[in-house]
Amino acid sequence: MRRGPACGITGRKVLPLVALSILLAFAALSAGCTTEPGGQGAATVPPLNGTVTKVEVIHFTAPNQCYSCVVLGDYAEETVKTHFPGELGSGKVIFDHVDVADPEKKEIVERYGATGSSLWLGTYDDQGGFYKEEDIRVWYKLNDKPGYMQYLKTLIGMRLAGDFSQ
Repeated sequence: MRRGPACGITGRKVLPLVALSILLAFAALSAGCTTEPGGQGAATVPPLNGTVTKVEVIHFTAPNQCYSCVVLGDYAEETVKTHFPGELGSGKVIFDHVDVADPEKKEIVERYGATGSSLWLGTYDDQGGFYKEEDIRVWYKLNDKPGYMQYLKTLIGMRLAGDFSQ
């Protein structure tokens, strides 16, 4: 006579199901712990105390860029040159492509904390304040050039005005 579990399920079959159940429960419990930038829980106090004097838009690159990384930088550069030519000329907006592996760019790479291909905005005020932010939302707009450019134009305009609500 055969002895064992009445339902015929062995311990080897149950263990993956238990692990999966625990993982799903953890994911469901932690899902409500994050908020969208600019959404509920966004900072209501601006991160800078003075008047904005400059906004840097930096496309950090890696030595070997994929197609999407190149497009990210090209769209950002076109956005800045198209919508902020006066600010570029006056130095109020700065745009640059910076290779994170370039030893001559070590200071700016460390200031921002960039580790690879990414787009960062750095906002400076007249009291020596500096606020840096990596914008990951632009990655989701690479298939929509007009949407990408409109989004980034709006964001840079907000930073120039001292608006950090989004």
